[in-house]
Amino acid sequence: MDVQYNPSKISYYIMAKPIGAVCNLDCKYCYYLEKEKLYPNDPDKYHMSDKVLELFIASYILGQTDRNILFTWHGGEPIMRGMDFFNKVLELQKKYGAGKTIENSLQTNGTLLTDDWCKFFKDNRFLIGLSIDGPEHCHDHYRIYKDGKPSFAKTMKGVELLIKHGVEFNTLSVVNDYNSKYPLEVYRFLKQIGSRYMQFIPIAEWIDQDAKPEQLSILTPNTKKKAIVTDWSVDPVDYGKFLISIFDEWVSRDVGTYYVITFDAVLANWAGEPPAICVYAKTCGHAGVMEFNGDVYSCDHFVFPEYKLGNVRKTSLEAMMHSDFQKKFGRDKRDTLPRYCFQCEFLNICTGECPKNRFLTTPDGQPGLNYLCAGFKLFYAHTAPYMKFMVNELKNNRAPSNVMEWSKRKQSIIKPNLPKPMEKPIPKKVVVHRNDPCPCGSGKPYKKCCALKPRSLR
Repeated sequence: MDVQYNPSKISYYIMAKPIGAVCNLDCKYCYYLEKEKLYPNDPDKYHMSDKVLELFIASYILGQTDRNILFTWHGGEPIMRGMDFFNKVLELQKKYGAGKTIENSLQTNGTLLTDDWCKFFKDNRFLIGLSIDGPEHCHDHYRIYKDGKPSFAKTMKGVELLIKHGVEFNTLSVVNDYNSKYPLEVYRFLKQIGSRYMQFIPIAEWIDQDAKPEQLSILTPNTKKKAIVTDWSVDPVDYGKFLISIFDEWVSRDVGTYYVITFDAVLANWAGEPPAICVYAKTCGHAGVMEFNGDVYSCDHFVFPEYKLGNVRKTSLEAMMHSDFQKKFGRDKRDTLPRYCFQCEFLNICTGECPKNRFLTTPDGQPGLNYLCAGFKLFYAHTAPYMKFMVNELKNNRAPSNVMEWSKRKQSIIKPNLPKPMEKPIPKKVVVHRNDPCPCGSGKPYKKCCALKPRSLR
């Protein structure tokens, strides 16, 4: 099934930034913190006004074709906007909801969570996305406060509060050059803290080393500037191995209990069904982002002046998201793939992944190759037999979790469970005289047999 961006069939989706890029943390790898530079003299201090909020909620609800509408609040750290703001959100959603089912999700680093916040989220059925990169040494490697202090302890306190109040949450972990070396430690830790839905986002950024302090340093994939890949970007092969290690444990014991969004999306593409995330769709363009002042951009990873669609104070979200510019942005994901990708056996599974990561050149010199290509190929090849098995189970109305028993049998064939060879008993110390029969069983006297051999050969 060729899933394409079609405004007559697919509702658009907007991620809202109520406090822009402002955050209480200073994660070294964060791609969004520097977006403050787009608004250097903002009088509102990056706070979304009530006017912009009302325009956004009204326009967003009006432009949706589905009865179920999801609002996503992102940052920076959206909790910094305050609880009064989110109470206003609920009031406006009720005002403009027109009988539609409205849900809210919010992405947070967890360090500012309190009992009051968690009670608010529980009472109003917010789904919380928690940013956490694994156990302490993985998380604190990059996720730090502005004074350099680690954030793990505060984040874990936030986890405890979410669990205490019964708030539904999932986890988002950025896979970088450090934690990619500890895949099973990361995965098992996330299971241990109660995460049943996990998203692993590979960090792959290239920057302009010569950017001035007031300029954006992270570049678009099609830049003509001289750029280098950041030190914290994950190595492509390491990312592939990271996914494989987690997949092997998941497929043998966790299918149906824990959910990894990458695995689900890849399975969807094997089955010919629409994937749940845009990076695995053949085209994109239906997921935009709105900054605190109402500016709308093509995508959260393309918040650059050249991808600005307009402002909600002047133009409806529907008009911006259905504009010719945005349609082309969505089609470009497929249309700008290099020839090298069309020769790949995994094209229908990979679909080129996220356009933001396509900043390499192919072996024949064509631009547009995904930085993570080598790792993806390892992952897709390794998981193909399991994915095909699960697709077959789905087609026959059987549970894909049957793959767990099948994978165990498969592994037992590859690595048979043979009995261990018997260890030789430790011989008792025996004294042999020269004229005694040789203990080797030759029938000769010891003096004419093994006694003649060097000690190392006896």
